[in-house]
Amino acid sequence: MPKFDTVIKDGTIIDGLRTPRYKGDIGIINGKVASIGGINADTADNVIDAEGKIVAPGVIDLHTHYDSQIYWDPWCSISSWHGVTSVVIGNCGFGFAPCKPEDQERSMLTMTRNEAVPYESMQAGMPWDWETFPEFLDSMDRTPKGVNVLTYMPLNPLMAYVMGLPAAKERGATDAEMAEMTRLMSEGLDAGACGFSAQLQTTAEFEPQRDVDGSLMITNTMQEKDLMAFAGVLRDKGRGFIQCIGASRELTEEMAAVSGRPVIYNVLAALTDQHGTPLGDYRDAIRWLDDCNERGLRIHGQSMSVENDYQYTLEDWNLFDTHEVWRDVLMGTPEERIKKLSDPENRRRIREYCKDGFVSLAFDTDLIIGVTYHPDQTDLEGMTIGELAAQRNCDLVDAFLDVSLKDDLKTIFVTSPRPVADEILRDIITSNQAVPGLSDGGAHTKFQTLGRYPTDLLANLIRDRKLTTLEEAHWRLSTYSAMAAGIQDRGFLKEGAPADILVYDLDALHVGEVEKAYDFPAGAWRLVQRPRGYEHILVNGIETFTNGECTGATPGQLLRFGNAD
Repeated sequence: MPKFDTVIKDGTIIDGLRTPRYKGDIGIINGKVASIGGINADTADNVIDAEGKIVAPGVIDLHTHYDSQIYWDPWCSISSWHGVTSVVIGNCGFGFAPCKPEDQERSMLTMTRNEAVPYESMQAGMPWDWETFPEFLDSMDRTPKGVNVLTYMPLNPLMAYVMGLPAAKERGATDAEMAEMTRLMSEGLDAGACGFSAQLQTTAEFEPQRDVDGSLMITNTMQEKDLMAFAGVLRDKGRGFIQCIGASRELTEEMAAVSGRPVIYNVLAALTDQHGTPLGDYRDAIRWLDDCNERGLRIHGQSMSVENDYQYTLEDWNLFDTHEVWRDVLMGTPEERIKKLSDPENRRRIREYCKDGFVSLAFDTDLIIGVTYHPDQTDLEGMTIGELAAQRNCDLVDAFLDVSLKDDLKTIFVTSPRPVADEILRDIITSNQAVPGLSDGGAHTKFQTLGRYPTDLLANLIRDRKLTTLEEAHWRLSTYSAMAAGIQDRGFLKEGAPADILVYDLDALHVGEVEKAYDFPAGAWRLVQRPRGYEHILVNGIETFTNGECTGATPGQLLRFGNAD
């Protein structure tokens, strides 16, 4: 009789393979599932009582920006708190490798604007013990990890490394430059990258994620022939996949055709993407994705089912960067922003731009004044900007800016809930090509907590609203996500698979409340949501969280080529 390291006893097993749920035990040896069935608990060093609980595979989060945070937070929270055991980093073409030593500062500054990662935290927390992409993978490999990590080779740092700034934004690559970049991409894939990523929105008025100087990112301005040269590297290798955001459907199809590899298309949602940019008809997007796959183009739509809400202040808000007039006044330090927002001519320009009263979900008549700081404004808390404008008989813009300026831009604004009808969410989360995600984990940490999406899906959309089954949800959260990302050895519970496992109380599962946490290096704060109901979270057979408390264990592994071996 084998001796088990851990036995999970009497749980309701949902294996991630769409198998109907069943009651049973799981025995773990050396980080892997060794047996599923009826197991004598006396044969285990450790026994987890899962009576009345769900036992399921850990979630695989395909869209995160933990490239820097993992160095000071091995568990990549808040994702790991919400059941994620594997993350994919390097999304949207953003990352830190390759990078010359003299360009490290500029690389970090870029991330402060486009993904709103605190500069002071990166400066204090990153080791910068690499230059090339293979060296970055080696750094990630030896860094303690509480989750498994897979990484794209992002195009922005690659193109900057070879072409330099601003040349990479101003022209296409020369033949010599492209030969070197494809060589480096091939080298990165050989070292274990899962593919490449890029932000490809080419219409400036729709791109909210800008460089530190307000200009577009490199991949927003790159030539199509250069993009297809990178896609050709994947075809030559016969492996890897592409993640893109902002690309047209035509361009997405071309990438899939040229590469011969899967493409993760962001984003499939009902109203807006994770940055607040309005989207088209989701039903049309579903039809297009189905048609692509029928024609042999493997394109997945990363679905967003969690409510896209914001809490923000004008001290550091960057997601109005789509709009030139807002971008002009919201660049710079808080002091510089105050000066520009107080200028009558700037006010006039903003009013003119916003004369229809709508910019995005983060600024319209329903925007809520959440927290104020000046004693004369405490009575405004809970009011909407529309209500305040009506009360003061002033323009919406003036009501918004007057409140913020009186608080030295510290006023916290909260977007109003925008519930989506059950039938729409059901269509999205169960559509053929939908892969759940879009946590943006590690990014926009002062504005959003989208990393709660697994808990929201399980507790809100399934338990409470009954939009699909747990079997279907865990297949998409884990197995289907693994398949889309080329992760070969995990995402499901079966004998021989790594023991990335959740044990949770479905009745008790809750996303938790939004709160501020001052837990980043250099005293930087972020918004977090601590869930309830996850009793045990295991990564490679080792418990990382028990009843929401971190054990301190770091059993995560770098998934080169999609697996840990």
